[in-house]
Amino acid sequence: MTARTGRKGLLILDRDGVINQDSATFVKSAAEWVPLPGSIAAIARLSRAGYTVAVASNQSGLARGLFDRRALRAMHRKLRRLVGAAGGKVDRIVVCPHGPDDGCACRKPRAALLTRLARHYNTTLDGVPVVGDSLRDLQAAASVGASPILVRTGNGRKTARALPAALRGVPVFDDLAAFAEDVLHA
Repeated sequence: MTARTGRKGLLILDRDGVINQDSATFVKSAAEWVPLPGSIAAIARLSRAGYTVAVASNQSGLARGLFDRRALRAMHRKLRRLVGAAGGKVDRIVVCPHGPDDGCACRKPRAALLTRLARHYNTTLDGVPVVGDSLRDLQAAASVGASPILVRTGNGRKTARALPAALRGVPVFDDLAAFAEDVLHA
């Protein structure tokens, strides 16, 4: 299998709570989409170093009618514009638009978002870092042989306190910037 990723490989990030501030009432517009300190620079640094950065995100606010696809595209344009201005690139963004009770295959902890990225890049997910702040992000990564990575931003502190035994050994970083620093200096 020949991969179409950057020379250093693929990195998959969750969005809310990893890249931007999360909200119990959902992030519903580009104005509400506020990057976490250091996250934009971290993505740009990883991208400039040759990594292919992709985002895989549950966006049940679509199914709940809290925002529409136009608003979601505006949020993602803002993300890409900010990363671009910092000299980097978000290569691909995939989302699950379904609600928690819809029974779809793409809502994390299910793995269809991740396998969609693997197909797009014509690569396996073995060892691919998947950075998240919630248990469902880690479970999705583990289910496809990727490497789950936890950040303490968003829901990460709560998640770290309640990790099941099977995930207790996952690497934990304070935030996306700390993860990027570790990757770039490994």
